[in-house]
Amino acid sequence: MFSAVGLLAALVAVAPARAGDGDSAVSWKKTTVEGKFRSEGVAIADVNRDGKTDVLIGDSWYEAPSWTKHDIRKPGNYGDGLHSYSDCMCCWTDDVNGDGWVDQIVVGFPGAPAAWYENPKGKSGHWPRHEIWHSACNETPLFTDLFGDGHRVLVMGWQPRGKDNEGQMAWFSPGSDVDQPWEMHAISEPSRPGHVIPGTFRFSHGLGVGDINGDGRKDVICTGGWWEQPETGKKSASAWTFHPAKLGDAVADMIVYDVNHDGKADVIASSAHRFGIWWFEQGEVKDGSPVFTQHDLFPDLVSETHAQIAADIDRDGQLDLITGKRFWSHGKNEPGSDKPARLYWFQARRGGDGKVTFTPREVDDASGIGTQFVVADFNGDGLLDIVTSNKKGVFVLEQVGSKK
Repeated sequence: MFSAVGLLAALVAVAPARAGDGDSAVSWKKTTVEGKFRSEGVAIADVNRDGKTDVLIGDSWYEAPSWTKHDIRKPGNYGDGLHSYSDCMCCWTDDVNGDGWVDQIVVGFPGAPAAWYENPKGKSGHWPRHEIWHSACNETPLFTDLFGDGHRVLVMGWQPRGKDNEGQMAWFSPGSDVDQPWEMHAISEPSRPGHVIPGTFRFSHGLGVGDINGDGRKDVICTGGWWEQPETGKKSASAWTFHPAKLGDAVADMIVYDVNHDGKADVIASSAHRFGIWWFEQGEVKDGSPVFTQHDLFPDLVSETHAQIAADIDRDGQLDLITGKRFWSHGKNEPGSDKPARLYWFQARRGGDGKVTFTPREVDDASGIGTQFVVADFNGDGLLDIVTSNKKGVFVLEQVGSKK
């Protein structure tokens, strides 16, 4: 199934995005793939194996370069997003069944099942759906290389059927039969009466993966603390050791980053529904776990930063930050909800004292982010680009200039 909507959008909606301020040499070109609310998660891949990078948004995929829309499943009508949500909060691509064609992984509304959609190898019609797990919790699930072996796994909380007051953090991967639900591997203990597991409920906010303690293994982080990956890694048959910590409230992606260059991993987090971007400085160990101190980075620049990514935009060897506004995350009920849907990259510079400072560079003021987005070399020119889907539409922002 397809329509000409994407083709029309591509013909009329290519325009230069606003360049960054100050001394940044990075500039951007914005393409509106479709100016309609379709999803708040997005992925990119060569769906039809024609050598061009396509855009996927849960319900559909857009074929490059004309952006013809092909439906993966029956598309929803989500209106303008003022009083509605999409059925794609997060979206990734991978060859799940190993047949050489890229498939799509989708997390819909928080707490609902996660599923993967099997690429029909060029055949028309909707893609076969396979349920991954009956419950996908935390509003920032991750599909990431948790074990550093080149294979991504799904990291998220989940809840037992009919038990919204219980939860468990886990990682998931396909079993020997990819048509069956994926195998669940415990990161945390399951909840029990009087023992709530942080980050695991339907609408929990804040999740990250990174090496907190410097042992070379990636840990799993939430706002209530972090789970230490054991030496046995993916072979571990028991829950990981949990270290409690105070790492914010309702935040989004939690990024491990040594901000002050003291050899200890800090955490950068942004507010999912209010104003604020912070870093949490790792300090001395107390009662077996390090203590973190919160510092403001940008307390009032932009609100509803419901996703963020660290990547080297200007190719200077220092990881920059990319985030922006999730427009109308809950309609007009959030602080700054009606302000422009700005998208930023934050240029990182390490000073003589070793501490990193971040300078905001505006990419665009009418796109923003969703609950998950992509930073990657979309067009193969060696520069990192940004792809987003949200209540403003579906956008590709290509970097067109970058000088060291």
